[in-house]
Amino acid sequence: MAELLGGKGANLAEMTRLGLPVPPGFTVTTEACRAFLADGVSPEGMAEEIARHLSGLETAAGRSLGQRDDRLLLSVRSGARFSMPGMMETVLDIGLNDDTVQGLAKASGSERFAWDSYCRLVQMFGSTVMGVDPALFEEAICLLREARDAPDDVHLDASDLAWLVET
Repeated sequence: MAELLGGKGANLAEMTRLGLPVPPGFTVTTEACRAFLADGVSPEGMAEEIARHLSGLETAAGRSLGQRDDRLLLSVRSGARFSMPGMMETVLDIGLNDDTVQGLAKASGSERFAWDSYCRLVQMFGSTVMGVDPALFEEAICLLREARDAPDDVHLDASDLAWLVET
């Protein structure tokens, strides 16, 4: 099914079929992707189908996207029939925002973890979806590390990462 679902989607479908513990999710077909790339618009009915699958995902997870205290976080991963290192884009932690980051901090017990996750979402979404030059994100991180005399990102605290998200 790799031709229809992409390599990652086909592997997830097979693991699910085998009864392995796979988080709930859904796959947008390569056919739908090709139609979008050809026309520049989503195929008819796609938005409704995604909404239906998202609703099912929320039910299965017992959480809702955007829910403040017990939010559902999503990962969107691209996939092709064959893996192409460096060519596949991923956006993690979709569902985090200025409100839900506080719920993640509370649930995880780590404010730094929550802000680090949010920071990564902003960076991945910005470069992958919005086309922002990744060098701009790297420049902001480097300037912050310099200002804090931090040798690496791990030495930045939650308030540093919150500032970085805002920046």
